[in-house]
Amino acid sequence: MRIEEADDRAALLAQAFVELAGALANGYDVVELLDRLLRHCVHLLAVDAAGLVLADASEALQVVAATSTQAHFLEVLQLHADAGPCLDCFRSGQPVNVNDLAADGDRWSALADTARRGGYHAVHAVPLRFREQTLGAMNLFTCEPGDMGATDHKIAQALAEVATVAILGQRTISRSGEVAEQLQTALDSRVVIEQAKGMLAQQGGLTMTAAFDVLRQHARRNNQRVTDAARAVVDSTLSLEAMTLEATSRLNGAKASR
Repeated sequence: MRIEEADDRAALLAQAFVELAGALANGYDVVELLDRLLRHCVHLLAVDAAGLVLADASEALQVVAATSTQAHFLEVLQLHADAGPCLDCFRSGQPVNVNDLAADGDRWSALADTARRGGYHAVHAVPLRFREQTLGAMNLFTCEPGDMGATDHKIAQALAEVATVAILGQRTISRSGEVAEQLQTALDSRVVIEQAKGMLAQQGGLTMTAAFDVLRQHARRNNQRVTDAARAVVDSTLSLEAMTLEATSRLNGAKASR
């Protein structure tokens, strides 16, 4: 890597951590922050997609965020099969690197075949750990086989630690029960957001990704958490039509004030 490229990457990395730290300091919606963090992974690392799973109170893993529909499906596939890099990572509490799914296809044949059909040929799983407990795993998919490299592995682990801080919140955790409560809060937020995304997608004929963007933009315009906006959608006190009218009104107001 040339010096100029290294400097550019260092600047982007610093900017990402400043943005994430600012969100943690100023109040945040955990699911929205995790989605943003995964997008930073794709932007900063030599990976093409990312997903994140968390354990509920019964130690069953659930998908909380993913950067693409295909990445989300690959996460769900592993959970249904109860096998895959993310399961191995969660159970061992250690990173799992599959540099070539074709070579390791016998271990997880369904995952390997589906991933390759989707264009992914390697996967790297990083644990989310708090003390001796593993909370979940962050999974990074690449289109080209091969290792990410030592630097990218360190950055991925640092981002996983930021994710852990976001999930557990800013209070001091002293009991395992408190960890479970924070995990459940994150999982409950994810459920509400998924319900709202589905409703918005149905109302406007949108993809789930586009529906989430609409929800997130509305929350930002109104300085509220994405989860709160999602609850309003689920409660039918907020609709896609109302969001669109508000966005248009604000845009027209901004144009008139120029």
